[in-house]
Amino acid sequence: MSVRLKLTLSYVGFLVLAVALLLAAVWIFLLRYVPEGAINSNGGFVPNRSDLQRAFGPAAAAVMAFLLVFGVIGGWLLSGRMLAPLSRINDATRTAANGSLSHRIRLGGRKDEFRELADSFDTMLERLEAHVAEQQRFAANASHELRTPLAITQTLLNVGRNDPDRNTNELLERLDTVNTRAIDLTEALLLLTRADQRSFTQERVDLSLVVEESAEVLLPLAEKRGVTIDVSSSFTPTFGSSALLLQMVTNLLHNAIVHNLPVQGTVWVRTMAGPESVVLIVENTGEQLSEALVSTLTERFQRGTERTRTSDHAGVGLGLAIVKSIALAHDGSLSIAPRRAGGLHIAIHLPTEPDVIGRKKRAVR
Repeated sequence: MSVRLKLTLSYVGFLVLAVALLLAAVWIFLLRYVPEGAINSNGGFVPNRSDLQRAFGPAAAAVMAFLLVFGVIGGWLLSGRMLAPLSRINDATRTAANGSLSHRIRLGGRKDEFRELADSFDTMLERLEAHVAEQQRFAANASHELRTPLAITQTLLNVGRNDPDRNTNELLERLDTVNTRAIDLTEALLLLTRADQRSFTQERVDLSLVVEESAEVLLPLAEKRGVTIDVSSSFTPTFGSSALLLQMVTNLLHNAIVHNLPVQGTVWVRTMAGPESVVLIVENTGEQLSEALVSTLTERFQRGTERTRTSDHAGVGLGLAIVKSIALAHDGSLSIAPRRAGGLHIAIHLPTEPDVIGRKKRAVR
C-alpha cells in the first residue's frame, strides 16, 4: 500500500473508533439510566428503554456508515495535501538521478519538516552541482596541461626529424625540460588525488621540524632570488602524514619565495600551538593583490600574477590547491588574505589530535 492509502486508512480507523466509543457510551447510558417501564411525566408518557434501544440501533448504523464514507474521502484528500511536498521532492530526486543537477524544489509555505527537508535537498544539489562542475573544470584543465608538454615534445621530435643538421644537444635539453615539467605535473596530480582521498597513515608530527626542514631545502632558491626566510617556531605537535605536511609547507614557502619582490624580499614563517589546534602562518612581501584575485589562488591551475606565470618557477598551477587539499585532508582549514603592504598572509589551522569521530560521520554521509 502507498503511504497516502495508509494515512487514509489510519484517519478512517481513528475516526470510526472514536465514534464507536461515543456510541458505546450512549448505549451504556441508556442501559443504566433509562428505566424499562413507561414513565408518566406531567400527564404524558415518554419512551422507555426498549423504545430508545430500537430507535438507537439504526441511527447508530447510519451514522457509522456516513462517517466511514466521509472519513475515506476526507482522509484521502487530507493525506494527499500533506504528502504533496514529498511528491515534489521525489520528482526532484528522479530529475537529479537522471543527471540534471540544476533543478531546485524551492518549496514555499511555512517552515515545517517538509520545508526543512526540501531546503536541505536543495542545498545538497547546489553543493553537488558545484562539485561536479569543479571536477569537470579540473579534468579539462588537467587534460589541457598534460596535452601541452606532449604537443611540444611532438613538435621538437618533428623538427629534429626534418632537420638533421640541428644541434642535438639543444634539442635534448629542451626535451628534458618539457619532460621534467610533464613529470612534475603528473606527480602534482597524483599528490592531489592522494590528499583528496585521504589515503595516508596518521602519525604524530612536530610541525616546527617540518618547517625547518622545508626552509633548509628552499634556502638556495631564496638566496638566488634575494629573499630572506625568517622562521620563528617552537614545538608544534599535530597528527597526520609527515610526507604530506612537508609537501604542504614546501609548497607554501616555494610560493612565498617565487611570488615576492624582485629584490630584498622577505618570508615570515611562524608556528604556534594551542590546546586544540596548531597554527602555521606564512607571510611574504610582494605585489599588491586584490581580494578578487586572492580568492582564486587556491583554485586548481591558477598561477597568480602575470609576472610569475612566465618565470622559470611558474609551476603547474597546483601549489596552493595542493596546500588546501592537504589541510582539509588533515581536518584543518586554510585562510588566505592580501597583506596591506603587499604579498600574502596565509594561515593554516590543524588539530592536535586526529578527528576520528568526525571522519566516520563524513564517511557515513
